[in-house]
Amino acid sequence: MPRYDFRCRSCGATFELSRPMAQANDPAVCPQGHQDTVKLLSTVAVTGAAAGGAPQQAPGGGGGGCCGGGCCG
Repeated sequence: MPRYDFRCRSCGATFELSRPMAQANDPAVCPQGHQDTVKLLSTVAVTGAAAGGAPQQAPGGGGGGCCGGGCCG
């Protein structure tokens, strides 16, 4: 089940809730009982590593220009 981070606007507490994705944007009550909370944006790490952990390389070739053939100065 996904976890979502929230911050209470009343007391400043940051807390985490586990809930189904269908309830991701439902209101949350802070641990102190305050109703005025906001969902924080989560950061997701995206890497270019392949399944084996080695970085993926872009395919080689091409000479630049608009078509990649090197004919366009």
